[in-house]
Amino acid sequence: MRFEVEQRFRATPERVLELYTDPDFYQALAGLPKVSAPQVLEHRAEGDRVLLRVRYTFTASLPAAATAVIDPAKLTWVDETWFDLVRGTATTRLLPDHYPDKMQASASATFVAEAQGDTVRRISGDLRVRVLLVGGKVEQAIVSGLREHLVDEEQVAQERLDTDS
Repeated sequence: MRFEVEQRFRATPERVLELYTDPDFYQALAGLPKVSAPQVLEHRAEGDRVLLRVRYTFTASLPAAATAVIDPAKLTWVDETWFDLVRGTATTRLLPDHYPDKMQASASATFVAEAQGDTVRRISGDLRVRVLLVGGKVEQAIVSGLREHLVDEEQVAQERLDTDS
């Protein structure tokens, strides 16, 4: 299932990228619905590139038919994201802790300056759940939860950007 999300921030792309590459920012996301508190596993800067590896657990409800074949407690994964600070991009691979043969996802993001100095973060990705009969429903539930999470994340990020300015 393809998905796209757009976020807007009242800050420059450099400041938004600085926020998203700061491991401390992810602590501020604890308590958001649909996804567990993020656990930063690795943060590494290599010149103009930054790697962040963050573990998540999907906490939203799934359709009953899906829970017959997928244990919701096992919907955990590591987001492995490379940020390119010069190009203003990010590339993410989802690495499932369980069900690697049934679930694959990746996404890319651009951080684009607008005329007034604000930033638009455009995220596009692809999620595939290979479970007979219910895979599409699981994909819809996960993407819906992801969209809601990103709306809440945008608010937390903007609050942090406003505080740090």
